[in-house]
Amino acid sequence: MKEELEGILTDIEARTFSSADAVEAFRVEFLGRKGRMKDLMGAFRDVAPEDKRELGPLLNKVKTAVELRVATEQALFNKKEAVHSSGLDFSRPAGGVQQGTHHPLQVVRREILDIFKNMGFGVVEGPEIEDDWHVFSGLNFPPEHPARDMQDTFFVEKNPDLLLRTHTSSVQVREMERREPPMRIIMPGRVFRNEAVSARSHCMFHQIEGLYIDENVSFADLKQTLLHFAQLFFGPETKIRLRPSYFPFTEPSAEVDVYWGLETEVDKRITKGTGWLEILGCGMVDPNVLEANGIDSKKYSGFAFGMGIERITMLRYQIGDLRHFFENDKRFLDQFSGER
Repeated sequence: MKEELEGILTDIEARTFSSADAVEAFRVEFLGRKGRMKDLMGAFRDVAPEDKRELGPLLNKVKTAVELRVATEQALFNKKEAVHSSGLDFSRPAGGVQQGTHHPLQVVRREILDIFKNMGFGVVEGPEIEDDWHVFSGLNFPPEHPARDMQDTFFVEKNPDLLLRTHTSSVQVREMERREPPMRIIMPGRVFRNEAVSARSHCMFHQIEGLYIDENVSFADLKQTLLHFAQLFFGPETKIRLRPSYFPFTEPSAEVDVYWGLETEVDKRITKGTGWLEILGCGMVDPNVLEANGIDSKKYSGFAFGMGIERITMLRYQIGDLRHFFENDKRFLDQFSGER
């Protein structure tokens, strides 16, 4: 009987099945009411007691092998039937693998950083959750300044001294605290303001700020640096203009515009008929800011500037709605598949 059982095991492993019906016939052959397993069990009862200890496990092995083979083959044919019923043609060549794209904000961010790194600026980053000193007080914001109002700033409820930074200027304060001039740094990062989300504003956006402090730094140095940036980013014929403005941490302060032109109706609409577009704010670092951060304002001077990456990107690609940057819509992102 031992040779018979071992032969059955070999037969089970060698069987092939062309259809689900063939699998069912195999099951009935072995496990049906009149199947071979019933005959084998009957024969086992007549085996001498001293041989049952050896043949019993072998008989169970045969039954288990049959059940496992039936379950495996039935699952395989059920899967094939499901695929056939779905109408899918798996014999067709597979399509190409879709490649990811660079987000337009990252494309512009990287290009801006590369321009300033080539001018000798080092890249520095800082925390997004900050304290009052680094966001406001260290930058010459008086206690009554509107930017401290809850309508502009997200404060941490359990600790009103902590807030989500409203600008990356907080990194300037940290760098002035920890290093001695000269310093020439560029600071990218995400910032937060309590504003309604619309096509032109958002509660979260990205900035890049720059800071240069050394002996004898002048407003002319600032203007030439920004002109060089604008001509590298927008084109060699780009013109800029500086308009007087106000920021608590710079004096004098200015808004910087680039001449966009008035060649098309789109140009007239986005420039409001002037041909000029604002791209950033800048100014000479206020001596009070230098002194508050341990830098001798009689020996050193400097300039600072800041720009919104979203605004620059909207200008670059003529994007009309700020919300597109944050919706992760593949139809929108696929338009930038050629960008590096």
